[in-house]
Amino acid sequence: MNKYVKRYCIDAMSGMAQGLFASLLIGTIIKTLGQQLLRLSVNPVFKFLVDAGNFATDAHVVGAAMAVGIGFAMNVPAFVLFSLVAVGSAANVTGGAGGPLAVLIIAIISAELGCLVSKKTKVDLIVTPAVTILSGVLLTVLTAKYIGIAASSFGKLIVWSTKLHPFFMGILVSAMVGIALTLPISSAAICAALGLTGLAGGAAVAGCCAQMVGFAVLSFKENKWGGILSQGLGTSMLQMPNIIKNPKTWIPPILASMITGPIATCVFKMEMNGAAVSSGMGTCGFVGQIGVITGWFEPSEVAIGHGAVAITPGFVDWLGLILVCIVLPAVLCWLFGKLFRKIGWIKDGDLLLESAVKAPAAKAETKTEAQTQTVATTETGTGANAIVEGENNSTK
Repeated sequence: MNKYVKRYCIDAMSGMAQGLFASLLIGTIIKTLGQQLLRLSVNPVFKFLVDAGNFATDAHVVGAAMAVGIGFAMNVPAFVLFSLVAVGSAANVTGGAGGPLAVLIIAIISAELGCLVSKKTKVDLIVTPAVTILSGVLLTVLTAKYIGIAASSFGKLIVWSTKLHPFFMGILVSAMVGIALTLPISSAAICAALGLTGLAGGAAVAGCCAQMVGFAVLSFKENKWGGILSQGLGTSMLQMPNIIKNPKTWIPPILASMITGPIATCVFKMEMNGAAVSSGMGTCGFVGQIGVITGWFEPSEVAIGHGAVAITPGFVDWLGLILVCIVLPAVLCWLFGKLFRKIGWIKDGDLLLESAVKAPAAKAETKTEAQTQTVATTETGTGANAIVEGENNSTK
């Protein structure tokens, strides 16, 4: 593989996804847990969970975490790494729906510019952070807004799709929002901007679940239960580096979304009438499912504006939610995975998450260092013995 492709597409994107998981996604899970517990009882501990989640999901924090993840994956010098906090924060906030993509592009460029001057002057403490931050913020001012506009234009396709017959709308909206979820753009921001609720919101939830649950099951052989949690409750974006290496790995979740989407819209008529942002969250902290359930009892203002009304869900509604969001994506991707592995389109290790690779490597490095120290100690001891023997011979 070309070293630049590995550095800028594989490593950088993997670092960005891990930064996103360590801020927005875990924050969303904590915040959602706190919000649901507060519905049961007003408790300072539950309020603390919501506050902690709000801090972690703040756009400035998320941008900083992604940028630092990128810098860490690129193994940049310390001053460059720490300076990327400001760069990522600016890029994510300015980039809007294209925030993650803006952070990826701008953080890579500013990090490389920072590396060019790192340790080249006697005032490295000033020069390196200044070059990294100024170049990053300048690029943000010049490009982030337009990256966000480009990402939002993806929403025009979704809007066009929502006007089709529910069957075709279910296929296209489910597939496109699911793809947006896995790409380094914000599917949640796109859905919020479009006010995506109703049947279209239900199709969007189905597509996101197909990607997250689908990849979690598809990669179970490589990533086990850790992969189920990180992808099923976190984000399928963690698989982007592997998708770049082998695009065929993306086909099963996309096919699954194209099946579950119309099932959601035509068979179960599943609507997502909660907050529009929930349409683009899938199973991340079960926000998508909570949005559907909340919409049944208390539709959001946006959903009410689109004609939604409160309902009392029946058995079929609950069954549809479970099948569309969990069971069908899991079964379909498991079957597609079996087929793709059999015909050689997906090979063992193709879906292994980066975090699962680094742990053994770190242990190996530690072991090697220990072995080196042991050898050095042995050699030192041998040398000392030789000197003592030489002195004894001289005395004799």
